[in-house]
Amino acid sequence: MNLTPPRLPLLRPALTIARYTLLEALRNRLLWLFALAALGALGAAAFAAQLALTEQRALQGALLAALLRLAAAALLAGFVVSSMVREADDKGQELLLALALPRAVYLFGKLAGFAALALLPALLYGGLGLLVAPPAQAALWGASLLCELWIVAAFSLLCVLGLGQVVPALAACAGFYLLARLIDTLQLLAHQGGAAAAPAQRALAFGIDALALLLPHLARFTRSDWLVYHGGTAAELLAVAAQSAIYLALLAGAALVDLYRKSV
Repeated sequence: MNLTPPRLPLLRPALTIARYTLLEALRNRLLWLFALAALGALGAAAFAAQLALTEQRALQGALLAALLRLAAAALLAGFVVSSMVREADDKGQELLLALALPRAVYLFGKLAGFAALALLPALLYGGLGLLVAPPAQAALWGASLLCELWIVAAFSLLCVLGLGQVVPALAACAGFYLLARLIDTLQLLAHQGGAAAAPAQRALAFGIDALALLLPHLARFTRSDWLVYHGGTAAELLAVAAQSAIYLALLAGAALVDLYRKSV
């Protein structure tokens, strides 16, 4: 079983798969959904700012960033799962896997297509960040959002390959995303009390620390305070990129193993 990435002679079929994956998203009007989500987030943020008595601009920026981030992740995960399930139901996946190509070509083509798709909300929503932040901070936030969306897309692909159904795959994606967003907070709460904590609490803290080793710390990605207080740095973006590269490699490897186990 060959789990190595596709070589250069196989790059063209992988790019073809990526191209048609991106075209499918555009034909399904996914870009319009991203735009509608952006309009909804702008409206909700503006309405909330009108209700605030102080720091209206800060509240508007924080709420806008949070809503755009959540919408981008949810829409991308939904498309990855639904697209893969529809392709499997239409026997398109079986046809592609039956071709005289390594299955790694199919997987990396799909990943490349979803990665290219993630550029659309990252650019659109990063551009909207200019409404509340300087260009450098909006670009930093948009680049971090792109890294976050790549992780979401890779995990969604892994879930749908393993589970094969829309609802279980989406539920797994939602659970993963929620835990990854909250893991830093859970660690902080679990370690309250220090050495004086009860044995049960120390055991819980150990379990949460072990879970934190497996999850990306998405609370450190795409932070709203970068747009509100303009405190983002290149070092923080570098840490986000390094963490993204590690998890993308792990998720792609796991998906590749699962794909090679499938029988056609």
